[in-house]
Amino acid sequence: MMKRLLFVFGFVLLSFAINAQDQPVLIDDSTFVKAEEDAELFQEVSELDPQRAALLSAVFPGMGQVYNKQYWKVPIVLAGVLTFGHFIDYNNKVYHGLRNAALLTSKGETNPYSSIITTESALVRNRDVFRRNRDFLIILGSAFYILQIVDAHVSAHLDEFKVNDKLAFGIEPSIQSTPLFSQAVGVSFVLKF
Repeated sequence: MMKRLLFVFGFVLLSFAINAQDQPVLIDDSTFVKAEEDAELFQEVSELDPQRAALLSAVFPGMGQVYNKQYWKVPIVLAGVLTFGHFIDYNNKVYHGLRNAALLTSKGETNPYSSIITTESALVRNRDVFRRNRDFLIILGSAFYILQIVDAHVSAHLDEFKVNDKLAFGIEPSIQSTPLFSQAVGVSFVLKF
């Protein structure tokens, strides 16, 4: 009895699946443009390729922004990459120096930091601080690197959209009535569309 019930249930599901195959598939994705017979890909319509922008930005930070013609972002990206690189290198050098000094102190030898840091526990504590700072900067640098790739990709996508000329954002002076029958002077943010 159970086998028959499963067979009927499977047959009904299969008939719905076969029926679903006959219906045309409509694509609601914004990356496709609806045409008469076939659909054109977004990359064929747009002059900027988002994947190329992301790839260029991944290979050399800032090149995706150059590809998107957003030249003002390039110094920001390069300054961020160079700053993270410098501080990661600095913290790594100090960490290795303090680690070697702590090893020398534990063996009873003199270390290069003996005039500044006198105890082994202080060496270990400072070593751990510089290691933690280095690791945290690596995480932040990686996030910055990924963010500039995403920025190039999204900017290439958004280049295709038309912006309404009537869309405006402004700051205007404002006078508001208060509950105590007086007036308050302030600033209002106005969005016009």
